Amino acid sequence: MNGVQIRSAERALSIGMWLIVSGAMLYSILTVTPLMAAHTPSKWAWTAPILPLVVDAAVVIVVRLDSVLARLGGHGGRWPVALRWMTGAMTLALNTADSALAKDLVGVAVHAVAPLLLIVTAETGLAYRRAITAAVAAMEARQRAEDERREQAARERDEAARREAREEREQAAALAREQREHEARLAQEAAEREERRRREEREEQAAREAAERAERERREREREQREQERERQAQEAAERADRERREREQALAREQREREERAAHERAALLERGPAAGKLAEDEARAIVTAAFEAGLPVRAAAELCGWSVGWVSTRYAEHRDPGTGGAELAIASR
Repeated sequence: MNGVQIRSAERALSIGMWLIVSGAMLYSILTVTPLMAAHTPSKWAWTAPILPLVVDAAVVIVVRLDSVLARLGGHGGRWPVALRWMTGAMTLALNTADSALAKDLVGVAVHAVAPLLLIVTAETGLAYRRAITAAVAAMEARQRAEDERREQAARERDEAARREAREEREQAAALAREQREHEARLAQEAAEREERRRREEREEQAAREAAERAERERREREREQREQERERQAQEAAERADRERREREQALAREQREREERAAHERAALLERGPAAGKLAEDEARAIVTAAFEAGLPVRAAAELCGWSVGWVSTRYAEHRDPGTGGAELAIASR
């Protein structure tokens, strides 16, 4: 919807509202004036049209100001709402009072049409105007956004055109400068040929020296890189050897812990068997004595567990305390 259509809709709404307001005001004055004249002293009967005219003027003020505020997107607060409904109620009461006093329900219904239509039209017109104002604001915001986008695009196009023009000018200036330099070189070519040859010789010599210097520097860099690579490899080898050593130590420590745990489990299993019913085999007895010694049991308790004599167990304890004990002691202890 464009601005022309919105203005046409507002104009139709305004014309329709004022037609309804004018008709309701005229109908109200014609209806209420006889009622006021009947309830006013005869010498003041000429004031009968004033009250309906005042009430309807308040309605006109409310409708007009509400339309202005709605168009501006404002809100008058509670008092305009109170005035709008109060004037509507007064108009309704004044128009239906005569029929209500006569207990004429049909007359009440007929005379209530114009005031109710006025009240509802005022509220509806206000809602329409607010909706139109919101729609216009949204449309204007979209239009502003679109204008800004077009302006931005135009600025970007202008900037691109200026940049292209600047590049073309710079290119043209570079070409002109190259042309002038070429012409100057052509003009001085004969006089500068010998100088150019000597300069080329000097440049060749300088190039050779620079190439030799660059070659020396390259070889020096390669040597430094090889040394750094050897140092890095040596460092990595040392770190790898250290890591492998730590891994071996950890593996040995883990194996040692596992052996100790297995030995502890085996000792616990041997010691938990209780006193032997008879003399056990020597290998089994030695294993029980070793477990008892490591567990710190007395000699007699070890002898009860393996079924051998206290002297034999004492000899085994002595062997564990002093691994250098001779075979003679073993033989004596066995007898």
